Amino acid sequence: MIMSGRGLRLTVFLDDTDTWNHRPMYTEIVHRAHAAGLAGASVFRGLEGFGATNVVHTTRLLSMADDLPVAVVIIDTEEAVRAFLPQLDDLLIEGVAVLDQVEIVHHRGAGREEP
Repeated sequence: MIMSGRGLRLTVFLDDTDTWNHRPMYTEIVHRAHAAGLAGASVFRGLEGFGATNVVHTTRLLSMADDLPVAVVIIDTEEAVRAFLPQLDDLLIEGVAVLDQVEIVHHRGAGREEP
């Protein structure tokens, strides 16, 4: 799919220890996004952060190396991302999800040729 123009970015912030049915929550979100046919999803692991508990977790201290931040970023058209949002509802995510308007300058799926 070749896409450019206005889009929507969904970023879901989680802890790396969050799970769904015995597998990482970020993996579940990526697989649901893939099954929904979204343009793409990536997972980024943070080195340091804090959330609602106000406890800073960092890789610098072995005792605090649990619950590191993870961000799942999904970008597609606004319609596609908004249609995907209900799939997050039953995951009982204890993180934060944000939406941002973005300008997609180029996206071409694998194996696709320019028209």
